[in-house]
Formats: sequence, C-alpha cells, structure tokens
Amino acid sequence: MAIELLSANDREKMRAAGRVAAETLRAIGERIAPGITAGDIDRWVREDTSRRGGRPSQLGFHGFPGAVCVSRNDVVCHGIPRDDVVLGEGDIVNVDVTTELDGFHGDTSETFIVGRASEDARRVVDVSRRCRDAGISVVREGARLGDIGAAIVELARAEGCSVVAEYTGHGIGRKMHAPPSVSHVGTRGTGVRLRAGMALTIEPMINLGRPEVRLCADGWTVLTADGSLSAQFEHTLIVTREGCEVMTLLA
Repeated sequence: MAIELLSANDREKMRAAGRVAAETLRAIGERIAPGITAGDIDRWVREDTSRRGGRPSQLGFHGFPGAVCVSRNDVVCHGIPRDDVVLGEGDIVNVDVTTELDGFHGDTSETFIVGRASEDARRVVDVSRRCRDAGISVVREGARLGDIGAAIVELARAEGCSVVAEYTGHGIGRKMHAPPSVSHVGTRGTGVRLRAGMALTIEPMINLGRPEVRLCADGWTVLTADGSLSAQFEHTLIVTREGCEVMTLLA
C-alpha cells in the first residue's frame, strides 16, 4: 500500500489533532497519583477528549475496549484501562492517547512516575524518552526508516537497556494506523526512504531487562517476558525537507 504524502491543508489538520491529543495527555499527567485506577484515566480521557471536540481513536479499534492504553510497570503496551489496576507509590505508568479531530489522528504517549520511584524506574523512563528523541533527531527527507531504529538501539544499548522489536511505530493521518511500519530496531541506510509530507509515529518501548515480550490471554496486554520494567514515549511527526515537525509537542 502506498504511503500518503500530506498536503498543506492536511498538515494543518494534523497539527490540530496532535495538539488536542497532547493537551489531553498533559491534563491526565497532572492527575497521576497513588491510588487512582487505570479506569479513572480512561474516564478522564473520554471526558477531556470530548470537551476538546475530539474522539478517542483507540476506542473500539479492532475491538479494543478502552479509550486509552494504560501500561503499568512490566506492561510494555496496550494495557486495558481497568478499575482493578490501581497505581501505587513508585509505579511507572505509560498513558497512550490518540485523538481523532476533523478526520485526522494525533497519537502521543508518556510514561509517568507515580510518587517516588526507584533508581531503576527513573532510569528506564529517562532512557525511553531519550530514545524517542534520538529516533526523531535523524528524521528528514532522504533519510531511511532503518536510521530511526539504529539511533534508538545504539542509545538503549549504551545505557544497558533493550528495545522491543515486535511492536512498532506507524504511519498516521486519516487513519490511526497506516503504512509504513516504523521499527525501533534497524540498520542505518536501509528501509524505506523518507519523503517530505510523510506522517509517522516514533514510540520505542524500552525494557530494563531483556527485549522479549509475551501477550496476555486478553489478547491485548503485552508484558516483558522477564518481568522487568518497561517505559515508552511517543510523538506524531511529519517529515520535512530540513527535518521534521512534531505535531504532539506542546510549548
């Protein structure tokens, strides 16, 4: 399937969708505290997204039951937001918000530290954020998808962490998930060549232990195979001739 190149009008709509998703994520982040539940986060996302005129893109996507993914501690991604998932002091939790606004999608996530966490927890969160930014830093017209994964892997390994290979970033625009698949592991100079107007997400999942994962019986929740902590950060961006424009970055 062809990779869509967005027009100037499309890009303006992507900016709006990305801004709304980022504003919702920031609003949720300000409420993260010990004792709240993943179900609370789901309700807050629904309310905040509606108030901003959007729709939670994840709700019902391939049958997903929540409006947001809430992934705590050893949950790598796609955590179902249930009321029996209670955040405790020292947990880390990824909140993944995707908003549809005027027919376009903005996708962003952040891993929050709940209260005071261990040095290991703080380290995997910090490395994950920097890995996302390392991947973004190599994006520009003429670069290749493999350059993104290579930059992420090099940093993660240097910090003693690992990168999940099974789950990737993706194209985005009129659909929440579109071509191309954006692997977070790769070799420089390989893969699809980036062109101005491509819209992508970069969202590396970084494990404190080994990279292997396992899928739970619910068909959604992905865990680290060794029980180690996992963290993730995500931005939506559009490739430009000079680099990229991040749609989900707030001032």
